Amino acid sequence: MSLSCFPSFTPTGRSRWPPLPEPGSAGGFFLLKGSFSFPLSPKCLLIGGHMIVGFFSVFIIVPDESNKIAHHTMLYHSDYLIVRRGQEFQVKIIFNRAYKPAEDKFALEFVIGSSPQFSKGTYVPVFPTRERQTTWEGRITNTSDNVVTMAITPAANCIVGKYQMYVAVVTPYGIRRTRKESSRDMYILFNPWAAEDAVFLDDETERQECVMTEMGIIYHGAYDDIAERDWNYGQFNYGILDACLYIMDRAEMPITNRGDPIKVVRVASAMLNSRDDEGVLVGNWSGDYTYGVAPTSWTGSTDILLTYNSSKMPVCYAQCWVYAAVFNTFLRCLGIPSRVVTNYYSAHDNDGNLKTDIILDENGKIDRNRTRDSIWNYHCWNECYMSRPDLPPGFGGWQVVDATPQETSDGMYRCGPASVQAIKHGQICFPFDAAFVFAEINSDVVFHSRRKDGTMEPVRVNRTHVGRLVLTKSPGDVTRRDITDQYKFAEGSTEERTVLEKAEEYGCKREKSSPPAADVDVVLPNLEISVGDNFELNVEFINKSDERRTVDAYISGSVVYYTGVASTEFLFLTPRVAIDPKTSESGVQHGNEENYMKRLVEQANLHFIVTGKIRETGQIITAMKVVTLRNPKLIVEVSGKGKVSEEMIANVEFTNPFSFNLENVYIRMEGPGMMEPKSRLITGGSSLTWTEYFTPQRAGTSRVIATLDCPALRQVHGQASVTISP
Repeated sequence: MSLSCFPSFTPTGRSRWPPLPEPGSAGGFFLLKGSFSFPLSPKCLLIGGHMIVGFFSVFIIVPDESNKIAHHTMLYHSDYLIVRRGQEFQVKIIFNRAYKPAEDKFALEFVIGSSPQFSKGTYVPVFPTRERQTTWEGRITNTSDNVVTMAITPAANCIVGKYQMYVAVVTPYGIRRTRKESSRDMYILFNPWAAEDAVFLDDETERQECVMTEMGIIYHGAYDDIAERDWNYGQFNYGILDACLYIMDRAEMPITNRGDPIKVVRVASAMLNSRDDEGVLVGNWSGDYTYGVAPTSWTGSTDILLTYNSSKMPVCYAQCWVYAAVFNTFLRCLGIPSRVVTNYYSAHDNDGNLKTDIILDENGKIDRNRTRDSIWNYHCWNECYMSRPDLPPGFGGWQVVDATPQETSDGMYRCGPASVQAIKHGQICFPFDAAFVFAEINSDVVFHSRRKDGTMEPVRVNRTHVGRLVLTKSPGDVTRRDITDQYKFAEGSTEERTVLEKAEEYGCKREKSSPPAADVDVVLPNLEISVGDNFELNVEFINKSDERRTVDAYISGSVVYYTGVASTEFLFLTPRVAIDPKTSESGVQHGNEENYMKRLVEQANLHFIVTGKIRETGQIITAMKVVTLRNPKLIVEVSGKGKVSEEMIANVEFTNPFSFNLENVYIRMEGPGMMEPKSRLITGGSSLTWTEYFTPQRAGTSRVIATLDCPALRQVHGQASVTISP
């Protein structure tokens, strides 16, 4: 398909632009950052009434530093011009003779996609005079003999992606255009600094964090034992921008949709997982990672995205924080402000049903065969910032997007964008997937007693367990930020009840019953247990009544995945506890490392649950506790002068604390602006030392992060902060 013509108009009152030939046709040439001359045609070429015999030259020089600084793209490792839409950038055009404004007619052309058309915004001519403008503005800011400096402002809603740039000149033989050459490709990104852009974020501290920061902290662990994981997003690394654009290409996303952040993030949410579209990452929660990299082993997004871009095959393996981290890289790389969010005690797979059901038998013992629902210790998703013109006013801003494949949305495994404000106010009818996210943070935990005839009765409802805490990294700092109040009103408040009633109007089903609270409480302690340690579990029963109580209790300890799914049970006790009025009784249960060590899965979570039935009243009591075992640490040390372009040394040390050797140990290390991802496989042994040399590329504060992973021990990591001077 041919390119559209320039719009018909008379730039000087004397002639009209004729139809344009295809880019790359004979006539002129173009060179980015060069000053060479090549034969154009054996014929004479007339420009602006002046005859040039034999040769004609056109060059473009892009002022790198001024454009990069103005457009906040100085950190991208790329050989090409990278700018942001809705903001002016500078280009110098060098002709082979002096430019004469009254006579010479030329334009810059920007083309994206395989079938560019003016009407679709995939072919954009930009003229040097304000009187003749298209959707992009152009103006000449300076002329000096044969050098014309031109400023171009792409539309604030233009297509985001990789463009080709041409110069077109009117001659007596028609319009001649420079040849197609990859050296003059350029990229246009979303612009959170431009007020007219849909992703505009009017907070410089947040912009620096959510667009420009490469090193992140992802929170995991348990609600009352929060852990941190360093991650190198690497959004500016060489090849990452092309890899992100390839994701949209692989999804066969129409070029014309790529200027709309709503459509971009929705497509990317599906493409970051491989469930139905051969997307970026293969999810695996089995504990067997033989044919790929264990999710706990990754240190950053770079290896994942570059591997996908080069192999064109999904990368193995991921869990929720890996999906969220790589999605964060995609969003920040394209210029959409984003952050990784962790929701503690996250309800899953309930399709907007605000109930997580736990089935007990008649005696109060949990029925694991019939209990299908689970509550994840934590779940990571993303928030991205954008306006929502498809929603009523007030529902723009932060939007939830999630690439972890849980449920289908419009036929594909994806989630969002869902307005955080809509979720908080129960407006779950708004697109996209607000009801699903609402349930993740607002579900009730309902304990049902199943009788012998199969009927079930709710015996206890916990309305505060799910969505206990929502965290993200603080902007400009390494501390955590509690954003729970952005998702929900205070538990038990009038506002919360109003929101839940609103959600019910839109179809969310809640548990209506309110079983009376038992007059005996059971309390589990906070435990800090290192991997391989023995432990003591002190279970306390508190009788709040004026009468003696007897409890038939069930104490269970299981190794669980962080998704709440039990792997194996290593502790099971059935004590009968007698408690005098207004007193308490405690019992200490001993756990030995040999009972759980060989059963551990990658995140070393132990789940203790106590249930019981009060003989005198028939009431059910329950308590749950998740304990994340503490892993040994990697010791990471960095030495050297700490100057740009001067070699430094990173040492990683690890001592095996166990009585058995660790086999097939895999270690990784990287650092933004200092060290590309490196890895090493060690066959076994009781200790290791790994030394790597690296050369910092830029000044500033950064971190070297490292992970150790093997089948017997996962989620071991360490980091060292580094300050590099110019």
